[in-house]
Amino acid sequence: MGSQVAVKSHALCIPFTAQGHINPMMQLARILHSKGFYITFVNSEFNQDLITEANGHVPATGFDDFRLETIPDGLPLSHGRTTNVLELCESTRKNMKAPFGELMTRLKCSPGVPGVTCVISDGVLNFTQEVAEEFGVPRVTFRTTSACGYWGYLQIPELIERGYTPLKDLSCLAEGYLETILDWVPGMPNVYLKDMTAFTRTTDPDDFLLNYTKTESQMALRTSALILNTFDDLEKDVVEAMRSRIPCLLYTIGPLLTFSEHESKEEDKSIPTTLLKEETECLTWLDKQQFKSVLYVALWVTPAILSQEFMDKIKGRGLIANWCDQEHVLSHASVGGFLTHSGWNSMLEAICNGVLVICWPFFAEQHTNCRYACIEWGFGMEIDNNVNVKRDTVEAELRELMEGMKGTELRAKIMKWKQVAEKAIKPRGSSYENLDALVKEVLLKNYENN
Repeated sequence: MGSQVAVKSHALCIPFTAQGHINPMMQLARILHSKGFYITFVNSEFNQDLITEANGHVPATGFDDFRLETIPDGLPLSHGRTTNVLELCESTRKNMKAPFGELMTRLKCSPGVPGVTCVISDGVLNFTQEVAEEFGVPRVTFRTTSACGYWGYLQIPELIERGYTPLKDLSCLAEGYLETILDWVPGMPNVYLKDMTAFTRTTDPDDFLLNYTKTESQMALRTSALILNTFDDLEKDVVEAMRSRIPCLLYTIGPLLTFSEHESKEEDKSIPTTLLKEETECLTWLDKQQFKSVLYVALWVTPAILSQEFMDKIKGRGLIANWCDQEHVLSHASVGGFLTHSGWNSMLEAICNGVLVICWPFFAEQHTNCRYACIEWGFGMEIDNNVNVKRDTVEAELRELMEGMKGTELRAKIMKWKQVAEKAIKPRGSSYENLDALVKEVLLKNYENN
């Protein structure tokens, strides 16, 4: 972006209450702050306490024009939010609107604080739309998924109408039914049913996640604009299909990870966001490993108690960490591959660091991301979890990725994507220009009209 904006332009940023949503929203907030926006960043009270505990101090920004606020998520402190996502989703939808409105009122009456001129909220926090309208400010939706992932969510009503979901019975998961080609999805030629969101793999028409995703994805388009953390060259066909069919403006401004590193003020980069205490020992261990020799494994699972026998077997060859800075790990020279469930933040981090992926999707839009990484973009391999996964099969794929000719071919492709991603966030790049347009056409519109 070229010019700085007036400091009275006040963006209120509120992510969904999960780590994978907080990080990209903070990256966006840092960029806007560097351009002159007054920022209010809103976490849940529960998550703010986790951040405090993980970092050993109450999070602070060091700026008068970058404030951190909290509101309750409606659940008791004892609730297992990470293990019961359904109740967390339901509670945020039902219980956060009132405290969010109260926060908006409090900010409006706070001395020395400019009035909120725009709300940037997560695409599943659609209660913010009504509150923004009540205060007469534009609300911008930020979906933290890929374009293809979100476009897949928006196909759920059509999938239901055509009878693809709910499944007639569970035998559909084993009889090739998921191999059905969907030749009617704009911008996604020859996509398979198996590439759609995992939430469609249900036999229950009242399945919570199927209906929640269907409803919230559609409601997110009742907005002044939609932001996606991607870049045009990566998802060109899908982005073009979306821009011609959705009822709001669409701005692709990613990868926010590297965009934020380029554009943010140094002090902003120190604002803590991690919900768990990071273990830095893994970086010291990586320093001792050979170039591109390490496979980084980060799967969303409940931690198991590993036997001493297992730990003895991997001694000197592997390291187990409870929580680490994934971006720092992936940027390390010794890391050559990434075994991942294919969440979007992970995929972008792999692209930005030129690390090949081996995909093992199971949740949300991870199947869609996996298809695109392995087929459309060509920098990954998939472990087929529709069959009983065998140890020998996994080992063979990992060796091919890390040491084989296939891995060499894929590495050339991901390095090209890394270069394209870097170009997108620089002056005259697509994401750079799109962010500039977002600010001028949407985020400053309310301020300039007053």
